[in-house]
Amino acid sequence: MASGMTARGANDRINVAVIGVRSRGRDHITSYAQLPEARIAGICDIDQAQIERAVAFTDKLTGYKPQKTYQDIRKLLEDKDIDAVSIATCNHWHALATIWACQAGKDVYVEKPASHEIWEGRKMVDAARKYNRMVQVGMQSRTTAHKIKGMQLLHDGVIGKIYMAKGLCFKRRKSIGHSPDGPVPPGVDYNTWLGPAPMRPFNPNRFHYNWHWFWDTGNGDIGNQGVHEMDICRWGLNKHTLPETVSSEGGKFVYNDDQETPNTQLAVFKYDDCELQFEVRGLITGGESSIGYAGDNAGFVGNLFFGSEGWMSIDLNGYQIYRGEDRKLAEQMGSGSV
Repeated sequence: MASGMTARGANDRINVAVIGVRSRGRDHITSYAQLPEARIAGICDIDQAQIERAVAFTDKLTGYKPQKTYQDIRKLLEDKDIDAVSIATCNHWHALATIWACQAGKDVYVEKPASHEIWEGRKMVDAARKYNRMVQVGMQSRTTAHKIKGMQLLHDGVIGKIYMAKGLCFKRRKSIGHSPDGPVPPGVDYNTWLGPAPMRPFNPNRFHYNWHWFWDTGNGDIGNQGVHEMDICRWGLNKHTLPETVSSEGGKFVYNDDQETPNTQLAVFKYDDCELQFEVRGLITGGESSIGYAGDNAGFVGNLFFGSEGWMSIDLNGYQIYRGEDRKLAEQMGSGSV
């Protein structure tokens, strides 16, 4: 919710329910707790233990406990007292949760990626238009000061005509190994967790964060960290339409484990006058150009832009611009490494 809204009384705030509160959902709670216009009125999660932790966490931040909790999103959406929902579920739930929320008259903030695949995303747009709801997909980078400035410099021609943008996700991802199917943990509504995904026995290796590495529920790192970096690429290229062609290659190398999605991947999006590249490397690797090392398993994550007069490197910590045939540092903001 926009922080510039007129301050509301305790009984006249936007009642927000957070859906999915194990990891990113806690960040959502933290953000809403800082907005005087919002009240965290509901908590929804398929895991009763996570609900209880989120209620206590909200109480610690705000001084009040959300009075409404739900394990089934459908019960939440029936609640007329909830004005908006904040969705931090697995990727495969993003589209359906958003569409249902629009149909129920709720505004929506939903984590990236917007959807599990393209058709779903288009249906989300249709629902937002049909039911006249506000829907925002979280990319985060577009409110970062040095990235805003860097993109404006690119648009102003600081490195000339841009012919290539590259997004990097060189995040170290260790093998998840093998795990047999097993019993559903106590307090977990596994059927609702599966939702639109195919029915299959519970497996702990497919649950919690590892759901990213299975096609039923995730998209690998291209649909995880990659969404952030590809958004910055398109921003810098000033592209607002689909590319002419898309191709991708790679695979899961080195490991013999349960993971299905690639740990090494290169995707190329070709426009008429430039191209966007995105690369995943989950194995041991070096960096590229001036992208700083982010430490631990964060690896090298950022963006490179190449133009007729120079190139730019931009990551979490800042940007550097190199110009001319001798590629001398011409401008920078922040640091290039931690």
